[in-house]
Amino acid sequence: MSFLFNTVAALLGGVSLSLLLHGNVLADGMEPETSVVILYEENGEATINVKNTDAGPALLHSVIQNLAEDPEPLLIVTPPIARVEPGETQLVRFIATLKEPLKTQRLKRVTFEGIPQARAEGRATIGITIRQDLPLILHPQGLPRLEEPWKLLKWTLQGNRLAVQNDSAYVVRLGLQVQLLPAKRPAILSRTYVLPGETLWTTVEGNVAGVNAVEIQPATVYGYSTSVYQAPVVVEAG
Repeated sequence: MSFLFNTVAALLGGVSLSLLLHGNVLADGMEPETSVVILYEENGEATINVKNTDAGPALLHSVIQNLAEDPEPLLIVTPPIARVEPGETQLVRFIATLKEPLKTQRLKRVTFEGIPQARAEGRATIGITIRQDLPLILHPQGLPRLEEPWKLLKWTLQGNRLAVQNDSAYVVRLGLQVQLLPAKRPAILSRTYVLPGETLWTTVEGNVAGVNAVEIQPATVYGYSTSVYQAPVVVEAG
């Protein structure tokens, strides 16, 4: 059984699996209505509807996860656990618990996991739970709602080291792979977000002579991929 679990887990990558030691495979699905949660400080809370698309009732388990780069707890989720009937929707609330006003956007993660109720009495079944993992952005009061924050990033090349600097108050989300132009030399970032005030470094393989721009695949505030964007690269002496 452990071999089967490990094999399926490897195939599904970031999907969370929960085995209820029993023979048919039953997959549940908790479906959030949006791909990102945004909490505006002036509102004090944000909400999202999560639908149980499974054929049976399930427990919806909602969890806020802090980033390693920003472990401060800033909000709570309610209800953390709720029973949701098949085809029904559960409203989940995120309530800010700020001790002081926000100065920049802050990034958290929220997961929604459906725990299916054991069914098919008298015969073996395997319940597989699929965990939805969404970004959650806290937006400061008074900060303009910028649609394209990736345009504020600064890119610098020192020898074969590429830096992306975020001097803005916005969280910027983008794809891991970027391309240096005009030769389309690839580089891989360490993660898919750059927090306010951060600088990320990566190494570019191969010849970088003549590089003058970088091409990225940004994500909008609402979680959707947009057209590729090209930004100038400042080349500095190594």
